[in-house]
Amino acid sequence: MSFNSQVARTLDDEHRAHLALLGRVEGALARRDDAALAPLAAPLVRQLEEEVERHFGFEEQQLFPRMAEAGDDALAAMLTEEHESMRAVAAELAPLARALAAGAWPDRAALQRLALEWVERMVAHIQKETMALLPLLDDLLDEDSDRELSFAYSAG
Repeated sequence: MSFNSQVARTLDDEHRAHLALLGRVEGALARRDDAALAPLAAPLVRQLEEEVERHFGFEEQQLFPRMAEAGDDALAAMLTEEHESMRAVAAELAPLARALAAGAWPDRAALQRLALEWVERMVAHIQKETMALLPLLDDLLDEDSDRELSFAYSAG
């Protein structure tokens, strides 16, 4: 898909990067390839602890209220609920991924279960946002608000 707003394009780029990492994690887990999984732990930790919170927080604070004001409060509420459930998975998975990134192998069964749950939830969530949220932003944001939000998001 092609998006007109800078905010939508930025979020789409992040979604694509997340999907690429998730695909590599899922593949390494499926093959039980510890040599491939270990170097993915640090990027996964960044995704779980930094990028997702920054991304989710921006959507919840800046985009979802605008959606609700425009009458799309059901979509905003659904995406917020998904964020909360994914945060719960991330909270359990992050310590295991941190341990792996530090060179210690955590409980493999727990790591496998939580990482695959994370992949499943994130992929489904990204698909919803790509099909519903991002196209809506092209209609919802005028040039000035798009620019302001884009700068705010880039600033962190």
